Amino acid sequence: MTVEAWDEIRTAFNVARLGTVSGAAEALGVHHATVIRHVDALEARLGTKLFQRHARGYTPTEAGLDLLRVASATDDQFTQLVGRIRGRGADVSGELIITALPMFSPRLAPVLVAFMNEHPGICVRLMADQRLFRLEYGEAHVAIRAGERPDQPDNVVQPFVDEHAALYATRSYLDRHGPLEEGHWEGHRFVTIDDANNRAGFFRWMVETIPAEQIAYRSSDQRGLLDGILAGGGIGFLSVRDARRHPDLVQVMPTRPEWTSKMWLVTHVDLHRTAKVQTFVRFLKEAAREWVVT
Repeated sequence: MTVEAWDEIRTAFNVARLGTVSGAAEALGVHHATVIRHVDALEARLGTKLFQRHARGYTPTEAGLDLLRVASATDDQFTQLVGRIRGRGADVSGELIITALPMFSPRLAPVLVAFMNEHPGICVRLMADQRLFRLEYGEAHVAIRAGERPDQPDNVVQPFVDEHAALYATRSYLDRHGPLEEGHWEGHRFVTIDDANNRAGFFRWMVETIPAEQIAYRSSDQRGLLDGILAGGGIGFLSVRDARRHPDLVQVMPTRPEWTSKMWLVTHVDLHRTAKVQTFVRFLKEAAREWVVT
């Protein structure tokens, strides 16, 4: 296939994806007349209409939808290829993408800055998010994941650290509501993550043990959970290590084995042995020795 044909397909893909000529032109950085010319030329080359034109934009025909599906898969493959190529090379430089749960950001940020200081050619992107980024598509170089050992194919999985959780409340909350005694939950409010699909052991314990009417404060993420506890909203689970950074917090019950989550370092097999990833993983493991709770 000629270069011109590839350009036409890429243009039509963006029209189908965005729905308008102007949107595709902006995404591709070309004039809108170029977009129209590419689409017309591709339809002539294929001998079929790819779009229905109307005042609001372009709607793909059945043939256009077929093009969208194939071109989307091709675009994903190119994204994967670019991610792998960027990770190759003997030097420790370029973009380094790390993905982890938001709760790890306060601990990761100093490590990432120290790594940047040691390797000035590195540019860091921290994707602190609940969702799983796809390493096989080059969305991240290193992932820190919690729970059961990840089993995605073509990933290299290494044990990292154990994350211990416990129940905490502020001193002012306990002054108002009194101490917590196991099995005697009356008179207390609880704070938790607003995620019914959360599989963490401590979350399941909260759902199965604490009466629903006493869970008075819910947050969509860990930062909001911490803020709710610090504001006196109630008793909730926090990382033992992170809770120690807040002197007003009091651990109200001994921690339990089922409240501990195993953490894993995950890299894609194609990037695992690159100098950049290997150097960072060693650096992170060394820094994480200080994260161990004693």
